[in-house]
Amino acid sequence: MSDSALTSEETVLLDRVQAPAGEGREILDAATREVLGRAPVQTVADLDAAIARAKAAQPGWEALGHDKRIALMMQTADAIDANAEALARILSREQGKPLNGPNARFEVGACSAWLRTAASTVLEPQVVVDDGETHAELHYRAVGVVGAIGPWNWPMMIAIWQIAPSLRMGNTVVLKPSEYTPLSVLAMISVMNEVLPADVLIGVSGDREVGARLASHPDVDKVMFTGSTATGRKIIESSAGNLARLTLELGGNDAGIVLPGTDPAAIAQDLFWGAFINTGQTCAALKRLYVHDSIYDEVVEQLAKIAEATPMGNGLSEDNVLGPLQNKQQFDIVNRLVEDAKAHGGRIVTGGAPAPELGELFYPITLVADVADGTAIVDEEQFGPILPIIKYSDVEDAVASANRLNVGLGGSVWGDRDEARKVAARIQSGTVWINSHGGVHPMIPFGGVKGSGYGLEFGVEGLKAVAVPQIING
Repeated sequence: MSDSALTSEETVLLDRVQAPAGEGREILDAATREVLGRAPVQTVADLDAAIARAKAAQPGWEALGHDKRIALMMQTADAIDANAEALARILSREQGKPLNGPNARFEVGACSAWLRTAASTVLEPQVVVDDGETHAELHYRAVGVVGAIGPWNWPMMIAIWQIAPSLRMGNTVVLKPSEYTPLSVLAMISVMNEVLPADVLIGVSGDREVGARLASHPDVDKVMFTGSTATGRKIIESSAGNLARLTLELGGNDAGIVLPGTDPAAIAQDLFWGAFINTGQTCAALKRLYVHDSIYDEVVEQLAKIAEATPMGNGLSEDNVLGPLQNKQQFDIVNRLVEDAKAHGGRIVTGGAPAPELGELFYPITLVADVADGTAIVDEEQFGPILPIIKYSDVEDAVASANRLNVGLGGSVWGDRDEARKVAARIQSGTVWINSHGGVHPMIPFGGVKGSGYGLEFGVEGLKAVAVPQIING
């Protein structure tokens, strides 16, 4: 069987979720641009019906209690693991990320890991006053129906980030996947629904009108969204009528600062993957790299060596670890930013032009040196396989540069750990990593500041975010 042929397991999963023959909307393989399947095109009326079903199912799901919900969530994780290879191959085709490296198989594995962690995380009532006269406890109850809106870059994993804590706390979930990557998410939901009670988790495949209705629906009690800052603002406006609680993980333009005295060779691999995991299509990827002038040339050289040695191509090949851009719109943004950088004096170290020999949406790893703040490639979120590298001479200036934009999802500082921690405390971002960038852990809270959104996900704080506090006093 060729790499491009659908396995029987893939076919079974796709047939369960895609539109009937002759209906729906074509979804293309990101690498080959061949038709992968046809996504259902559901309407606002379909969404309304789904929310009604989820609302009706929620009291029973909450009434099961934590122990029974935990057991069912563990079984859903087992079901994902049992279908892991087929899910990973569908994801690789639809999103473009290769099977290997920190990509498709990694993402599917993260889905089951996050489910298990959310299921096993303990959130006990907290005694806030017990002074002999007053006994007050803080409890967390289900919020109700959670409306989740997912992105196309890590479609399955981020869906689980929304689903897992919500189910754990007794909520039901209606999730709209990205129009670019619906099939992989719907396939995963189908697998989970082999275990879950009816209508506890519902996927609705629709357009932006469906997403807007999900955010504004009077029976949606909580909205979780990962995507652009512009769309996040619209969701805030849409949710005003129903006062839905919000968790918004929005755009970022993460800065990394390499301190003087740092060994470029020692950090190069981690710098590279901090920037180029998922071919740069990651909200909390390293997108601006500030390097002290004493080691600037060597850092650029080390990154170039890795870029030139890292294979890119069709994700179904076991050899590749970098893939295409997922969609033409993002490809055009990347191409525009590189051309603008050239026009403003940027030095192309690697890449710098599309790679049509690989396929329509392939753009090689592009390192752009000798650029400055104020150019588009630095100031705009690239969300692709390009990295501007900016020289600095004073750490104060690098910190000011890192903080100058109205985003703050992540950041990183590279060098001596103690010195790096001092600098990290002055970076305006939800997370600052030391000598790494972008790593997330299911027990470590994650969220942004400024234009990168608000609310926390993961761990105990993530459970609280999909619940309502209740004080029992007496």
